[in-house]
Amino acid sequence: MNLPNTSPENVVSLHPYFKVHAGKLDDFRALMDRFIERTSSEESCLYYDFTINGDEVHCREAYVGAAGALAHLGNVDDLLKEGLAISDLARLEIHGSAAELDQMRKPLAALPVAWFVFEKGLVKS
Repeated sequence: MNLPNTSPENVVSLHPYFKVHAGKLDDFRALMDRFIERTSSEESCLYYDFTINGDEVHCREAYVGAAGALAHLGNVDDLLKEGLAISDLARLEIHGSAAELDQMRKPLAALPVAWFVFEKGLVKS
């Protein structure tokens, strides 16, 4: 697969934290498999995985540009609704360059997003 520019200025990462309702962690775990299966076909997805701390689930995910991140959210919208029926969105961070984040602010205006603007970094090859 030959992806477009994956420099830090062009990558957008999403960091949702879900507080799973009591007794629903196994249900959320089953939902993770469906999220991963659905996301596996997305060409702009750079990585996508889940981590768990007690009853809190975090999804680590990154995409090529705002367009890739927004396409992903559209692709998994029904699964997100299922997940939010058995959990609460405790926190949602979105990280990326100002130019990429600006493309996402309006479509995601209804969500409680903490926007993190890329400052500087490095890429190791």
